[in-house]
Amino acid sequence: MQLADRLELAGFWRDTLEYAAEKTTRPAGQTPGDFNSFLGRGLVLLGCGKMGSAMLKGWLDGGLDASLVHVIEPYPSPWLCSQGLQVGPVPVGANPAFCAIAVKPQVMSEAIDNVKSLGGGRTVILSIAAGTRIRFFEQQLGSNTPIIRAMPNTPAAIGRGISAFVGNRCATKEHLDQAETLLSAVGDTVRLRDESEIDAVTAVSGSGPAYVFLLIETLARAGVREGLSETVAMQLAISTVAGAGQLAQLDGKPVEQLRKDVTSPGGTTAAALQHLMAPGSGLAQLMQRAVRAALERGRELGSE
Repeated sequence: MQLADRLELAGFWRDTLEYAAEKTTRPAGQTPGDFNSFLGRGLVLLGCGKMGSAMLKGWLDGGLDASLVHVIEPYPSPWLCSQGLQVGPVPVGANPAFCAIAVKPQVMSEAIDNVKSLGGGRTVILSIAAGTRIRFFEQQLGSNTPIIRAMPNTPAAIGRGISAFVGNRCATKEHLDQAETLLSAVGDTVRLRDESEIDAVTAVSGSGPAYVFLLIETLARAGVREGLSETVAMQLAISTVAGAGQLAQLDGKPVEQLRKDVTSPGGTTAAALQHLMAPGSGLAQLMQRAVRAALERGRELGSE
């Protein structure tokens, strides 16, 4: 890299980091509303595995009164049992404001029996169950039940996920606003226009963390091939991906421009991008095929 290119790149990073330092973001777990203001009648959580636990932790950290929470989980963890909430079947006559469903699709048909008494209209159903469509819940709980389907992703476990969500015809704007408050406890949110978009969301952000982890693996492996130790190569790859992602969030520039800012004509990055952006065989075409495969598989699972 020529001296002029190095100076230009150094200036880019200085300006970018100064700009990023001025930006503020919502800390993990901080939510835009007060849970207790609309959950006075309580919240039922069906399923408390990895994703259910991440959401519950976000809600409790965000100020939700544990006494308002009732969890249905056949194998409660020591952490769950220590939170001061109720664990067990839904009491007869229970009328919670929300019921969040976080069970795996394989056990959904059996698990849904635990909350059938909550169907009918007064309780809002918030499903974060992958591959289970709104019509299933309407068939099981009644077509007049407000149902909101959401698709979070695994970074929700550290409060850095993103959840896309959509409601059925019975879900009001108030219901959607409240659901967004709950989902915001584990990261960012996106409202969808129609449930048909969920399959694309699953293919992009739901499965997306696996694509990024694979990128980290392959980047580190390439570094090892060029003489770096496995430890150093992995540290470089993880920090590079994490830092670039945060820069894309904070900087405000289009990611295409961020890429161009790092790419000096005739430099090392340009040489690498010639391969990654090769017409017909580059990363763009590979990613399109990958996302399409995930989308089609999601549709298949939803129709089973």
